Amino acid sequence: MNVALLGTGLLGQGVAERLHATGHTLTAFNRSIEKTHLLRQQGIRIAPTAGEAVSAADVVLLLLSDAEAIRAVLFDPATGRAIQGRTIIQMGTIGPAESCSIEKEVTRLGGRYLEAPVLGSIAEAKAGTLLIMVGASPEQYDMWVPLLRSLGEEVRLIGPVGKAAVMKLALNQLIAAEMAAFAFSLGLVRRGGVEVADFMEVVRKSALYAPMFEKKLPRLEKRHYAQPNFSTRHLLKDVELALSAAGTTHLSPAGLEGVRSLLRDTIAAGLGEVDYSAIYERIDPPSSE
Repeated sequence: MNVALLGTGLLGQGVAERLHATGHTLTAFNRSIEKTHLLRQQGIRIAPTAGEAVSAADVVLLLLSDAEAIRAVLFDPATGRAIQGRTIIQMGTIGPAESCSIEKEVTRLGGRYLEAPVLGSIAEAKAGTLLIMVGASPEQYDMWVPLLRSLGEEVRLIGPVGKAAVMKLALNQLIAAEMAAFAFSLGLVRRGGVEVADFMEVVRKSALYAPMFEKKLPRLEKRHYAQPNFSTRHLLKDVELALSAAGTTHLSPAGLEGVRSLLRDTIAAGLGEVDYSAIYERIDPPSSE
């Protein structure tokens, strides 16, 4: 399939490599050209403008950081003219109201729109094991599920546009809450003189266990947060979106507000671009050990 991909950050790069490896004709664009060098070396065509990338494709995948970036890239006059007759698939994390608003604008410009946010990161994208949630009509889902299955075997129709965005926020706030809770527990046992290995052995055999704990434990033990799968800055953005959605649905935001405060403090400490597990530095700072 002839695909344009806009946004080659951490996840976008993994998606681009997977699509290229599975035989799709791909044209990529990113506003920061340095983030496309590795893809160019792999033989993926890099377009100088978003409009040129869109014009060369039948379907456009958006892997941009937020709704503001989507609007800046997709609704640039030259790109906007190229949308007519093409399908736009939004795969990043944005709010449900933002997704519905973008759908309206794409439709006004003569295009078609659906959302397909994912759960997973670079490794899952490259392996084609992302969990993909689709907000679309049943007809759109049937049309595009073969392409999406290049990226993940589990491709689930959640409902119309906006519903998959809600699902993604519900999942990403769990990432933030679980990471904060695990970091606190780890700090508690360490400071209380309990062996981390004993703590983990009990947790693994309990209903409390989450695979994230195993994945992040080496980072926390070594306080090593470089080469992130998902940055602190991006997780804060998603928490802000979840809190905004909570405000429109009359949910109590109290617990998540505490996590937001920790993420803000982590970013203020200069840890915004590293792995989000760096929240541990604010919960169990080394200076107070």
